[in-house]
Amino acid sequence: MTSLESKYIRISSPAPHVLLLELNRQPVNAFSTEFWKEFGCTFDALSRHPDDIRAVVLSSAFPKVFTAGIDFQGLMKLGANDAMDPARRAFLTRDHILDIQHAIAAPERCPIPVIAAVHGIVIGLGIDIISACDVRYAASDARFSIKEVDMGLAADVGTLAHLPKITGNHSLARELAYTGRTFSSDEADKLGLVSRIVEGGRDAVVAEALQLAKDIASKSPVAVTGTKHLLLHARDHSVPENLQYTATWNSAALQAMDLEQAVKAGMTKSKKSPEFLPLRPKL
Repeated sequence: MTSLESKYIRISSPAPHVLLLELNRQPVNAFSTEFWKEFGCTFDALSRHPDDIRAVVLSSAFPKVFTAGIDFQGLMKLGANDAMDPARRAFLTRDHILDIQHAIAAPERCPIPVIAAVHGIVIGLGIDIISACDVRYAASDARFSIKEVDMGLAADVGTLAHLPKITGNHSLARELAYTGRTFSSDEADKLGLVSRIVEGGRDAVVAEALQLAKDIASKSPVAVTGTKHLLLHARDHSVPENLQYTATWNSAALQAMDLEQAVKAGMTKSKKSPEFLPLRPKL
């Protein structure tokens, strides 16, 4: 695959059509301004990457930590200019928050399914990140915290926006957001934040996530990309609006060769998956 340049994200392709992205900023993957900008740009680049990428696994390069959250050295600079009046400082602070929100939401914007494989420490911004992913697997050693309340602020990068829509236990979500207490992978499962707990640590959960990524990558990219897009549309629209939008979307998507290939494979009961064309064939 064509290489993607990244300073703080290790990028590899362990299987056809699958990318593994590993957060890799020493010592604990604390997100500096440079890091979160790079994170957003990397996922945005995947959206139109020339290679046939069909599934992405996001993890950490370090065995004991996914991420310790935001780098507070950069955060403290927001209030450093005492000479600026409150209104102008508020405009600059708002712009800064919006920039971080946009970068961390990049996995959701990416048309390719993103699977978060988390282990160890997952604090603050870490929950913002995985909340923007499509699927979340957790190692049994994972420990989470919506830590922002202990820092004197409401979580503002994605956790509070996503949790009511991606989890089913709103009472527990509020408890964890109000207290900032550490919670286990079992509680993350109870919350509905993760769909699978994998016994072990980093290697075990990444292996399971890669297996899922391989399965997704074997499907029609037209079908998978359309499914992600329509699920996101359904989240933010009424059922009738989504049904009408889906009809319009599939009026084009159903013209792909993928439907015929999949039906033929099903009718012949072939154990081999059809070989679908890339979503964006090279001209």
